[in-house]
Amino acid sequence: MTAVDQPADARLAELVETWHGACTRFVALAREIPRKEWDLPTDLDGWSVKDNVAHTAHLEAVLAGTPEETIEVAEAPHLKSLMSYYTEQGVLARRDRDMAALADEIEEAVASRYAALQAEPPSDPRAAPPKTPGDVPWDFQTLLNNRPLDVWMHEQDIRRATGRPGGYDCAAAAHVLRTFGRGLPMVVGKRVAPPPGTTVRLEIPEAGLAWSVRVGDDGRGALVEDGAKPSATVALRPEDYVVLAGGRRTVAETEPRVTGDEKLAHRVLEALAVTP
Repeated sequence: MTAVDQPADARLAELVETWHGACTRFVALAREIPRKEWDLPTDLDGWSVKDNVAHTAHLEAVLAGTPEETIEVAEAPHLKSLMSYYTEQGVLARRDRDMAALADEIEEAVASRYAALQAEPPSDPRAAPPKTPGDVPWDFQTLLNNRPLDVWMHEQDIRRATGRPGGYDCAAAAHVLRTFGRGLPMVVGKRVAPPPGTTVRLEIPEAGLAWSVRVGDDGRGALVEDGAKPSATVALRPEDYVVLAGGRRTVAETEPRVTGDEKLAHRVLEALAVTP
């Protein structure tokens, strides 16, 4: 049974477990980072290793019912949207806390919200959750899909910054890769916009994943079964796909393998980022 075939409540329950597992691993990683590495820069402009942990603590605390901090945030080059100013508040509010305190905050918030989600499991994907980050108008499906993605991506930001590779052998990693893959039709059809009939294939061999997107007569991209020879095929390591789709690094910082139309493949690679 695929995720699409699952009943709605089972899909939501699986997302809850994926989020919980991602948070557990994130806290364990945060606790092993020595003081000398807290201020290392990450791929996220303006954020250190500790800032990534503070951000995660902020959002998990808010979702667990902790009152929001409201503090003044000065303009900065890495703040480009209202949501970025919102998340910056949580980071700045935690600047004086050490890593142990931040890990404790995440652990306590996650335990509280996990218990609540177990006591009253969500069953309607379109229902409004009690709280969302910044009160954005997300339904349960969107919130529960986003949280393991966000937590795992920040775990990877920390791992790359501190030279601790890993973390791809878990449900959250598989969730993130598949979520990014679902964005490929938009990337190919809308951003790259090649002629109708163009087919692009993206392969992540180490993860056992591949997607083919064909552009229809209406200009829209759609996932299709393997069949016709692709116009271009791009193969990436899982980490290279993550940093491109997550908007963390440039194509020049990755090592794609391309066959077919190289110009088309490069345009797809340049357009892969699907996170804000």
